[in-house]
Amino acid sequence: MPRLSREQRLRALGMVEAGLSYSEIVRHMGCSQPTIRNLVQRHTATGSVDDRPRPGRERVTTPQQDRYIQLQHLRDRVSPCQPYSTRNPWQEKPPDQQPHYLDDPVVTVHQSIGEAKEQFYYERTVFLRCVANSNPPVRYSWHRGRDVLSQGSDKGVEIYEPFFTQGETKILKLKNLRPKDYANYSCIASVRNVCGIPDRRVIFRLTNKTASPSIKLLVEDPIVVNPGQTVSLVCIATGGEPPPTLTWTSVSEHLPEKSVLKDGTLTLPAISSEDAGVYSCIASNNVGNPAKKSTTIIVRALKKGRFWITPDPYHNDDNIQIGREVKISCQVEATPPEELQFSWLKNGRALRSSERMVITQTDPDISPGTTNLDIIDLKFTDFGTYTCVASLRGGGIPEISIDVNISSTTVPPNLTVPRGKSPLVVREGETVELECLVSGKPKPIILWSRADKEVPMPDGSMQMESYDGVLRIINVSREMSGSYRCQTSQYNGFNVKPREALVELIVQYPPAVEPVSLEVRQGLSRPVPMTCRVLRAHPSRVLRYEWRLGSRLLHAGHFDTSDETEYTVRSLSRDGYGEYTCDIINEAGAGRCTFLVTGKAYSPEFYYDTYSPLWQNRPRVYGYKLQWTQMNPDTVDRIMAYRLGIRQ
Repeated sequence: MPRLSREQRLRALGMVEAGLSYSEIVRHMGCSQPTIRNLVQRHTATGSVDDRPRPGRERVTTPQQDRYIQLQHLRDRVSPCQPYSTRNPWQEKPPDQQPHYLDDPVVTVHQSIGEAKEQFYYERTVFLRCVANSNPPVRYSWHRGRDVLSQGSDKGVEIYEPFFTQGETKILKLKNLRPKDYANYSCIASVRNVCGIPDRRVIFRLTNKTASPSIKLLVEDPIVVNPGQTVSLVCIATGGEPPPTLTWTSVSEHLPEKSVLKDGTLTLPAISSEDAGVYSCIASNNVGNPAKKSTTIIVRALKKGRFWITPDPYHNDDNIQIGREVKISCQVEATPPEELQFSWLKNGRALRSSERMVITQTDPDISPGTTNLDIIDLKFTDFGTYTCVASLRGGGIPEISIDVNISSTTVPPNLTVPRGKSPLVVREGETVELECLVSGKPKPIILWSRADKEVPMPDGSMQMESYDGVLRIINVSREMSGSYRCQTSQYNGFNVKPREALVELIVQYPPAVEPVSLEVRQGLSRPVPMTCRVLRAHPSRVLRYEWRLGSRLLHAGHFDTSDETEYTVRSLSRDGYGEYTCDIINEAGAGRCTFLVTGKAYSPEFYYDTYSPLWQNRPRVYGYKLQWTQMNPDTVDRIMAYRLGIRQ
């Protein structure tokens, strides 16, 4: 039995008075629970017993299942503080331990809501709040100058803990500030020297000039820049006592890696589209609420240039015909959208709006970034290549050009599935390509989606785009079985009713079985039934099974209508102990049930609530009663012996 020093005993009793449980004291002191329990039972009339055997284990009192032993000459061998490696010498696993620590406390200053002014601490009620993270729980004390402040020691002072943060913070309330209240206040956080951790102190100076922070941004909002530029965001403090600390944050919570922050100025060199967003300057001096002001950085960009052709809407015909109207639409994504401008060319020459060639721009709320060229009464001379050019008025980035050919060979699309490409049968984990053939001029973008249910595609979106009509799926899974729809989009093609086709995908996978692994404890000469059940498989029929002990085949066969197979060892012998496996096999592979048949008893479990387990024979020599039990002792053969070891 470990012997505690006088200092250790006093420390343990102090933790009991502080309300810590036995388990917490064990973690803090680094000694075994019986040591603490015996000490506490001698000095206090109450206590909580936490470490009892786990649920499902009951104390067994027969001689074979409940033993005790007297251990003598156990010397003092436990260090006073082992937060990372302490083990109870009688436990199989170490207790759940947390490192001991004490962070520096932080003091924040507030006033009553509704009284806020720029300098509201003159003749106002002030709250000083102290918070420190720690393990074990921290104790706080307040000082004004060198004087200790306590509840009731001063009519103008009140110290309390908010109900919803019991033990987490300590608030000092100064009611209707008096001249002597303008002073240095100290908050001392203590964990009572556990593991030798010293107390920590923070000082806050309260004056009649104490005020919350205010700031000003010396930048425009928003800031529009070109990619590659260097952007500097300048933030200055215009008020606050003590002087506030300035920091910058972004909407993504993390500033770009290449950013530089110095004295309230945030510099972003070689800015890119990924760096765009809202940036906020925050000023804090722990008085009142932090001040915050934001600006938005917009990085110019042009992307996703697309077009579509719309035949005459007044005729039920998807083809382009002489004498009818045809519309060419062009769309890009622009940042910022208000700087977007378009121009049109025909066969490389500038095209202006006229009575037969009408150029318009779509309402941004309906179709942002879109321009249209309406050709009225199409003539043979109108055939040619039309080019839509998108650019930004601010310049600085390349323009986007989109060519559209209008001719007698321009026809709407058609969509088919190649012969032998539906249904497709693959095995789980393989790579598969679903294919739809698209004809027409120009060939549009193909959209793939699930046709049988509303679930995302492999990339997480509801639709995937394909420029060649092929959908490639890597590492296909069983959940991907089903019908897939390919359909034409209006993009880079005709704005007509979509053409559609379906492709069926069948994913084969090995049987899923239960139990995957099971430990079976059984005594000699007893029967051992084992059942392996099929949960799901594809293909689900033509299943066969094989039972083995190690590598030796015991039994094999095929399933008929049942979804399970059973194997029974009628009378267990010593050679019958070992690992039994049942492999259930289909075309895609095998699922395996594993049964570990053993005659080994469950490990003993020690009690930690034995009444009066300790006695002293002579100075520094102790006796200790040790008790243990086992789960389901009748599961295996009668236990013949126990061996007890001692680990120093």
